[in-house]
Amino acid sequence: MWVVKLGGSLQEDAPQLRRWLELLGSLGRGRVVIVPGGGPFVEQVRQAQAAWGFDDLAAHNMAILGMGQSALLLRALQPSLQLAGRDADIRRALRAGKTALWMPLELLREHADELTSWDVTSDSLALWLALRLNAERVVVVKSCALDPSAGVQALADAGVLDARFAAMAAGAGCGVDVVEKGALEEMRALLVGGCRHAPA
Repeated sequence: MWVVKLGGSLQEDAPQLRRWLELLGSLGRGRVVIVPGGGPFVEQVRQAQAAWGFDDLAAHNMAILGMGQSALLLRALQPSLQLAGRDADIRRALRAGKTALWMPLELLREHADELTSWDVTSDSLALWLALRLNAERVVVVKSCALDPSAGVQALADAGVLDARFAAMAAGAGCGVDVVEKGALEEMRALLVGGCRHAPA
């Protein structure tokens, strides 16, 4: 099983987002879980927090709802995706030969915890989910240009990944890759080949 996080900024590139959804919706069946980035929905949360000054717990819950809105958008664009909230729902969707699309509403919180800060975005939540599911690999798809020689820590330092991601990745038992949105053909080859190797 692979967890593939589609960066929310892909919502600004409709043709490329549709290509990723078509690819994962077809070749990812039975083995891929998509984690939606929050995109403009979560950007609205950041702006609202700056304007109103509410705490990070409220911002976290609003951002989770933003990820949920993104999930509904992705499902509308690619109806073959199977919305799944709980771990059991994800596994059931994969067993049925579907590409699972995570609806992360279980992460709504009544009290602050290690996930309820801006140090943790959908990047780290994708890794968190992968660890829960014992996934083989996490692929984070970004819209920005990436230095191919940069490691996870360097990408976090540059703000490409969130502040918690590198520490989580260091202790993860799965492979972790960060790729540009243009890496469609590389991903296609890997999926056709049975997900035996990770993208570089």
